[in-house]
Amino acid sequence: MASTKLANIVAHCNRTLKPESFEDWPGAVNGLQVDNDGSVSRIAAAVDATLNTVKKVIDVGADLLIVHHGLFWGATHPWTGNRYKLLRMLLDNKIAVYSSHLPLDAHPKLGNNAQLCKALGIKTPRPFFSERGQEIGLRGTLDLSRIQLAKRLAKATGAKPTVLPGGGARCRKIGVVTGGAGAEMKTAVDEGVDTFITGEGPHWTFALAEDLGLNVFYGGHYATETFGVKALCEHLSKKFKLPWTFIDHPTGL
Repeated sequence: MASTKLANIVAHCNRTLKPESFEDWPGAVNGLQVDNDGSVSRIAAAVDATLNTVKKVIDVGADLLIVHHGLFWGATHPWTGNRYKLLRMLLDNKIAVYSSHLPLDAHPKLGNNAQLCKALGIKTPRPFFSERGQEIGLRGTLDLSRIQLAKRLAKATGAKPTVLPGGGARCRKIGVVTGGAGAEMKTAVDEGVDTFITGEGPHWTFALAEDLGLNVFYGGHYATETFGVKALCEHLSKKFKLPWTFIDHPTGL
C-alpha cells in the first residue's frame, strides 16, 4: 500500500489553512495534536475526535484522523477511564490526529461555510461575521421563501433545520456561520443580513430573533460542520494520492 510522510501532509495543511493567523478558542490547538510513526497510508475525516470515532477509524484502517473538534477542549487530564482508552487506541494503532477549528470554518474554498454556501447555491459569497478579530463566516444573496430555504438546507445537510421565523417571509440577504453561533445573531443583523444560518443556539434566541426581525435557521452543529473535513480530506487525497473515508458519528445536536 502506498504511503506518504505525515510531515508532508501536516506542512501542506498548515500552508493551506494558516492556523497561525487565527486567534481561536482556548484549547482548540489547531494543527497536529497527536503524532504517529511518521507515515500515512489512509486518511479519515470526522467532525469530532472521540473514543467511538477513533474505534471507527481503526475499523477502516486509517492512520491519520482529520477533525474539526480536536482532543483538548477544556480540562483534558487526568488521562483515566475513557480518556485513557482513547489515548491508548491512538498510540497502539499509530493514528495521528490533525485538528482545524476556526481556520477550517473560514477557508474560502475548503471551509465549512464556503462548502455550505456552495451547497445552498449562494454564488460569490463575501466574508462576514467578525469573531475574535477575523471574519469567519460568509454572506451572499438568494431569493427564497423560508420554506424553500429550509428544504434546501435540509437537502444540503441531511438534517431538518429548526426555523426561527423572526423576519420577513422571503430570505434574500443570507449570512452563514456553521456551528454554534446562535447566541451571536445580533452580529449578523449588524452586518446587514435578513437571514442567518448557523448550527445551534440557546432557547432565548427565539425571542431575540423576533426582536431583531431576523430569520434564523439552525441546521445542527454537527450537520453544518461535516463539510470542511470532507473537503479537506478530498483535497489531500488528490494531492497525495491516498484513500480517505468520512467517519460519520452524528450527535443529533
